[in-house]
Formats: sequence, C-alpha cells, structure tokens
Amino acid sequence: MQLPDLSLTELAAAIQARELSPVEVVDAVLERAERTEPQLNAYSAIDADGAREAAHAAERALAAGRDAGPLAGIPVGIKDLIDIEGRPTGAGSGVRDGHRAEKDSAVVSSLRDAGAIMLGKTHTHEFAYGLITPQTRNAVNGDRVAGGSSGGSAAAVAAGSATFALGTDTGGSIRVPAALNGVVGLKPTYDLVPRQGVTSLSWSLDHVGPITRTVADAALALSALTGRRAALHTDLRGIRVGVPRNYYFDRLDPQVERAVLAAVDKLAALGATLVDVDIPMTRYLVPAQSVIMLAEASAYHEHTLRAAADLYGEDVRGLLEAGGLLGAGEYLRGQRARTLVREAWSGLFTEVDVLAAPTVPVTAVPIGQESIVWPNGEVESVTDAYVRLCAPANLTGFPALSVPVGFDEDALPIGLQLIGAPFTEDVLLRVGLAHEEATG
Repeated sequence: MQLPDLSLTELAAAIQARELSPVEVVDAVLERAERTEPQLNAYSAIDADGAREAAHAAERALAAGRDAGPLAGIPVGIKDLIDIEGRPTGAGSGVRDGHRAEKDSAVVSSLRDAGAIMLGKTHTHEFAYGLITPQTRNAVNGDRVAGGSSGGSAAAVAAGSATFALGTDTGGSIRVPAALNGVVGLKPTYDLVPRQGVTSLSWSLDHVGPITRTVADAALALSALTGRRAALHTDLRGIRVGVPRNYYFDRLDPQVERAVLAAVDKLAALGATLVDVDIPMTRYLVPAQSVIMLAEASAYHEHTLRAAADLYGEDVRGLLEAGGLLGAGEYLRGQRARTLVREAWSGLFTEVDVLAAPTVPVTAVPIGQESIVWPNGEVESVTDAYVRLCAPANLTGFPALSVPVGFDEDALPIGLQLIGAPFTEDVLLRVGLAHEEATG
C-alpha cells in the first residue's frame, strides 16, 4: 500500500509517533494528485506551495516537541464553497470570478487549529445546486458520474489525492458522492458543525461534514471540527436498528437492495436487534425539502441573478428562476410540513436507535445519462433518484452516515445509509465501525 492510500487515523498516528514526517505525507499526496488529476479533475485549484510550506512548519513544530495538533501534517481537500483566507471561493460558477475570501471559514479555522494542511479546493456542482458535479469523474470508473455536489471531495479521497475532505450536504451532497465513490460520508446534525464562511445553497437545510476513507477517520475529522470526541467501540448489543418497510426500498436496483440487506443482516449477527419500522409522512419528505431549497436558494441569489443571469449555468439558472416564482404561502407550507415530519421522526427514534437504508437507489450512472427507467416503466431523473433517499435527513436535520458495503456487477460501490436522532453521531459511527471492521 502506498502512503496516500493510508487512512487518516493511520497517517495521523504515524506522524505523531515521528514515523512519518508531514513533508513526506504532503509530497506523496501531491504526487498522487499530479498523476490522477488529468483524468479525475477533482480539484478546482491545488495550493502545492502553500501546502509544502505548512508541512515544513508542522515538521519544525514536531521536531521541537511542540503540540502541533491531532491532525498535524494531514492534507485535506476543501469543497469550493468553503472560505480559505486569501484563496478564491469559486463555488463552481463564473459568478464568482475574481472572488477571494477575506478570512477563513469556521471549519477551516478549526482544521488549522488541529494542524491540518489545506491542500486545495475541490470541485462542486455550481453553487452546490446539483447531484452530479459535471467537472469531476468517478474515482472508481472514469466513465461514471462522481455524484454531487461534493463530487470533487469524494473523488479526491477515493483516489488518494486528499487524506480526507470537507463537503456540504443540502439534499445528499456529502452522502451521494461518498456512496458512488466507495468512501465514507458524514452529514452531522444540523448546526453541529458551524457554517460561517460557507456559501449557502439553502440555509435551513445546509450541513457541513467530512468525507473520509474509513468510519474511524470520520470520527477523528468530526472531533477536529466540533471538539466533541466520540468513544468508539464496536459492541452492538442493545442497539436497535430500524429496517424500513416502506419508502427506502421502493424503486431500488436489486443489487443495491441485496447489498444493503446483507449489511443489515451483518449488523444483526454482530449483536444488533433488528426492528421493522414504517417511515412516517413519506408523501411530504421530498416535496417539502424541494420547496424550502428552491425558495431559499432563489432568495440568496436574487440580486446576483438580476444583475448577471448569463454567468450562471443553464441548469442552475432555471432552478433559481423557478424558485423565484414560489410564493410565501408555498414556503411556509413547506416549513410547516417540515415541523410535522420532524415531530413524527422524533417519535420513530423512540423505537429504534439507528435507521438502516440505502444511501442511493442506484450506483453511479454513466456520464451523460439523465434518467432511470424502473422495471414498472416509471421514469425518474438521475438527480431525483439520488436525492430521494437522502433528503429526509436534511429536512429533519438528523445526522446520517454513508458507509460502503459492497459492489454491483460493474464493480461500482454501494452505500449503506445510517440515520439517527439529533446529536447521536457517536451511535452512527459505532454501528458503521462495527460493520467496517467485521467486513474489512
């Protein structure tokens, strides 16, 4: 195994033990990026000089015996919605040409305090308004989509051109690309990770979180972002895992269903108790999330859209214009539905500790494919398919973790989504880690 393929926890431990130097790690990851980027295009910009300078500074601190932080010397990719002082935040859009951030976002500041090194900005679908990330290719199969909108972050982690990365998630934008690229994606509880200095898509649905290679890596990254340390272990006795009887297993690729149900059976074999559950208020989940997102995104972009509509991509401009046609009544009804959904889901989590479901209903589609035809003849857009199973955790604000649990016949990764009650990230990580360690 080459150095860029080691996990965050492995690299962090080796650096702290002085078995590896930050300079070695950063150089190796930069070399990997130089080799993979021509095909992958995960990054909008790489700050190689800045990363090497920071690595040398970390090396000097460690050599002097100073505490350089738990992530000292670890190179991280930052989604290009998140401000890094003095660097452009392009948000994947011509609207942001010439922009430079005046100060670090809260999450970048936290990562710097932990010793991490900002390697560069990863590609995003324009203003995070899409589930494809057209600039970037899938790290497992370059003919397939990377997923979005944090596609650059997920592809970079999967390819080893970032040890871990930050993404944002408004309707699945961390979990979808994590599942499609075979890595781990954590959307924390709403507002657990601060959003200051992060370009908004929909302020009441937006989340910031890590994309990593392993569940243990996600726990370490989350602790750096929040200061909360999870006591990780893999004993699942007493953990009630809810298996949905409705919604999550509707319109699903049979290979995805088999892999997810096999993962659920593995959790039972590890000591968890399986509980069949009915998902409440399913008819409101995607419509309420969509109305809120459309309205808030259009409000955020209102002035820029009037002044420079031609600088937006056609797909995003159309969505923003559509959102501008929504009235206050539709938005308020969406928020009322959200309140009722959240109350109903809170009741669900008195019966179970974790909900286990597919992350997405189908693996990474070929680049250019716009729709999926299900066996019953129903046609669904790729974007709608990818958002359908992830949107509920954004609408409720509940934490959700996507972990890889297998491959389809084309060797494309399949993701299991674990959803919990607010601020139960430690439970999700415990369940995910137990499966990860049991299956390798």
